[in-house]
Amino acid sequence: MKKFITKTAVTFMAFTSLLFAGAAVSSNNNSAHADTIQQFDTVYSVAKAQLGTPYVYGASGNGGFDCSGFTSYIYKNSLGITLPRTAQEQYNASTKVSRSNLQKGDLVFFGATKSSIFHVGMYIGGGKMIDAQNRGVIREKIHTPWWHVVGYGRVA
Repeated sequence: MKKFITKTAVTFMAFTSLLFAGAAVSSNNNSAHADTIQQFDTVYSVAKAQLGTPYVYGASGNGGFDCSGFTSYIYKNSLGITLPRTAQEQYNASTKVSRSNLQKGDLVFFGATKSSIFHVGMYIGGGKMIDAQNRGVIREKIHTPWWHVVGYGRVA
């Protein structure tokens, strides 16, 4: 029974997240990565300043974020990098990395499959990420029963 409830909850969260996935597109394809400690510290500083900001569907700042709006915001306002707007587009544009090669500043993608990404967060080390989700901008573990990691990407 416990497994059934857990699977039902995960399915519900996935479905709900799909309903709220953003649809705007960015045409700027700047590329870079927080490939040094200093660059990561810069990106993470911008991200931490947004802790507690509420979740707002389709928002990318000015009082609210959705997940991909948040990752777009932190890279744009720290390193001047423009990411595609949706989680799926960010996944498609990123250079894929394995879990064993994951570095701070890489993006972590969640969904049902690689072609149905519905959530993204930024890896901050120690098995955790910072992301915008229904509880707002928070830090949380990547591997939990309610998230299904589909892949990892480096902004490159």
